[in-house]
Amino acid sequence: MGEVVNLRQARKQKARIEKERLAGANRALHGRSKAERERDRLTSDRAEKFMDGHRREKPGDPDGR
Repeated sequence: MGEVVNLRQARKQKARIEKERLAGANRALHGRSKAERERDRLTSDRAEKFMDGHRREKPGDPDGR
């Protein structure tokens, strides 16, 4: 025969596991030093400027060419 499972305890355990997974994701996203955040911001700014400089159509052109 199968093992008897208390559904209330199983539901709470599942919620704890999900909460820990979410906390881990938040730590990875927000748990960075100021230097790391600044480095990532500069990298994304550099990439954005590179892409903007290589566009065929500039967004402010009046004739669209």
